[in-house]
Amino acid sequence: MTAETPVKATIARWRSIPAGVTFVLVCCASASAQWQKHVVVADAASMINSAVPHDCDGDGQVDVLSSYDGRVVLLRGPDWKPQTLHIFDTANSRKEPRTGCIHSCLMDVDEDGDLDFCGSNNTVFWLECPDEPLSRKLWTYRTIDDEILGTHCLITGDVNRDGRVDLIANSGRPVGKTTVPNSLTWLEVPQHSHSESHWIRHVFADADAPGGSHYTGFGDVNNDGRPDISCAAKGGNGFPGGEWFAWWEQPASAATVWHKHVLSDRQPGATNIHPVDVNKDGNIDFVATRGHGRGILWFKAPDFTPIEIDAAIEGPHCLATVDLDGDGDIDIATCGRDVTGIAVWYENDGHGDFTRHNIGRDQGAYDIRTIDRDGDRDLDILIAGHNSKNIVWFENPTVQ
Repeated sequence: MTAETPVKATIARWRSIPAGVTFVLVCCASASAQWQKHVVVADAASMINSAVPHDCDGDGQVDVLSSYDGRVVLLRGPDWKPQTLHIFDTANSRKEPRTGCIHSCLMDVDEDGDLDFCGSNNTVFWLECPDEPLSRKLWTYRTIDDEILGTHCLITGDVNRDGRVDLIANSGRPVGKTTVPNSLTWLEVPQHSHSESHWIRHVFADADAPGGSHYTGFGDVNNDGRPDISCAAKGGNGFPGGEWFAWWEQPASAATVWHKHVLSDRQPGATNIHPVDVNKDGNIDFVATRGHGRGILWFKAPDFTPIEIDAAIEGPHCLATVDLDGDGDIDIATCGRDVTGIAVWYENDGHGDFTRHNIGRDQGAYDIRTIDRDGDRDLDILIAGHNSKNIVWFENPTVQ
């Protein structure tokens, strides 16, 4: 019996319902349903650490922007033909770039109505999306900040609530490697974004985030109307002072120091932390992963009690916290970082009790994103393969 047979039978029963009878359609993802794997990039020469989905040309097809093999590329859906947007070289930055970005995001930097590409490759930079993004011309490269270093995460948010989106970036290298060591920053777009050599840097965790800081989260944790920022640091050999999950409380005055709240400092391999309401009680909790170790957990508000979700999963270096089964609560998706990694999602019962479901095996990941890739109104999963050196997306089997 195929997986589609029960669905077809259900549709046949619906067709027999008398006219005038109304009902509510509920989305559900069967625990036994298989997520189909689709390959975007099969075998790059270098690691692929980040991939961002976006319909760049407005044709209704999701495209993917990524960086690998020494360049930034736009992979146009649905056939994923690569278009080079930028070729990394030392002419554009005073630090020698790697073969690809450690992280990236999209942001309308110049407020012209399209999304530009922001990346971290020893320099935090942006590429200006032209009026014709598929013209085959290289996108214009501009520096955001070339002093912060070890930037493993770029996310966006209106930090100072002025109506303009800002960029949040960590500077995870120690003293002697950067002039902004062991710090967290938010970067404000200057008034003249096309001509300024650097953005306006605000250091809100000044030398207060040691131990190999990784990924950040953004949200109003304490419901005071001001967004706060969370972060994790992996620790381990060469990264003293790490193994923590924490969040920084934004003060009422810009002149006041942000207050650091440590959730736990005994978390080997701490990597990701997202502020979300897990159990729908109106309080912001945190979901966190140990991507350089093992396990995924959540911190239950208001006391932020740690609750293990899956202590055994190896290297969950990426994290998505979204509603994957359409039932109105926050589910979780992640994937192991090594080539033998397992992609999984955790089904939330609405109260913070989670059931693990496998998505795929033998897939590495440094980055995971969700988007409705196939237009069926559920969220699919896009993975940047890191050690697998690929980009893939998994098709959500949710029944509509």
